[in-house]
Amino acid sequence: MSANDASNKSRQNTAAREESFGQLIGNVRSALLNRLEREFAKQGSELNFTQYLVMKKLSTEVPMTATELARSISHDAGAMTRLLDRLTEKGYLRRLPHAQDRRALQIEITEAGRDVWLRMNKSATTVMEVALHGIGTADREKLTSVLKQIQATLQQENDSPRYYLTPPCI
Repeated sequence: MSANDASNKSRQNTAAREESFGQLIGNVRSALLNRLEREFAKQGSELNFTQYLVMKKLSTEVPMTATELARSISHDAGAMTRLLDRLTEKGYLRRLPHAQDRRALQIEITEAGRDVWLRMNKSATTVMEVALHGIGTADREKLTSVLKQIQATLQQENDSPRYYLTPPCI
């Protein structure tokens, strides 16, 4: 086998690993979302996963603007406004004047919204426990560590892209 053939084979192997990794991450995400939404429906919630994320953000953080909220969950700003309108109509959220910017509104969760979120969060915790069933503590910690490392690497905006001749082993 020539050096050129070996190089091509190495690139093909790298592409196959990356495709498999990306596909696996996508499949796990889809399976989790499907399972979560089924659990939410079982417990009588009419809310979807994105609405759950909004409620979670507002339950665990300070009130924020619609733009901040959209950015924090990687959601389109226009779609976020419609989503917030629906949750506000249901009585789960309220819009209040922003303390520092009188042109803006801050979104906060209501007590009714917090109650709904707490029920949904119990379902989410159950789904995560099912997903991780049979995986030991050490493996869970390693998985979490590796995923955090990947996330940090991908969130580095100012760094130039890093290319590896041999991808790091996970």
